[in-house]
Amino acid sequence: MKTKQDILNKIEEVGVLAVLRGPSEELTLKMVAALIRGGVTGIEITYSTPNAAQVVKSLDQEFGDTIVLGMGTLTKPEQVAEALGAGAVFLVSPHTSEVLGKEMAASGAPVMMGALTPSEVIKAYQMGSDVVKIFPGSLGGPKYMKALKGPFPEIPMMPTGGVSDNNLVEWFEAGAFAVGAGSNLCPKEFALSGEFEKITEVATKFMAAVKAARA
Repeated sequence: MKTKQDILNKIEEVGVLAVLRGPSEELTLKMVAALIRGGVTGIEITYSTPNAAQVVKSLDQEFGDTIVLGMGTLTKPEQVAEALGAGAVFLVSPHTSEVLGKEMAASGAPVMMGALTPSEVIKAYQMGSDVVKIFPGSLGGPKYMKALKGPFPEIPMMPTGGVSDNNLVEWFEAGAFAVGAGSNLCPKEFALSGEFEKITEVATKFMAAVKAARA
């Protein structure tokens, strides 16, 4: 049984979480397979994906411990138990909410609550967010997150939104624990057109950029 720290260590090691808002259950599974072929093994299935919990169950059955699998865009407390029951090992919300945050923190799973302002960042951390998701990262960019790390050097931060293979180095230089990447990493249009090899190509570029950023 992996501990919370084991999972957090793995997320940090992987460096990238693919944030998937898949167009359908079937296409989402194919998108994940394409990402894995490109070396991206950190997978976050959002609740905005059709049949999201079932997608996580299927991925857990197929890939098991070869991936780090979580659920994101949690907005309701009851989604915590559903996500963990489906096989998710970490939980992500786009915001910091007292009711949801308490439920997430009490679950014992690694938690990433969304925050943007200094007040939200410290609130999320004090509520039990192991890593604070800086969202939307595109709003302030790496310079903004670096400014946040000034007063809060002890808080692990993960920018999501606006992360690309072109700016990965800047995010890690700014102190990112890991990054979350959505459409820049796994464009929905590639899945809709059946061009899964293109998703694999982008994933390969991302992982090469992570390696370069940490070198």
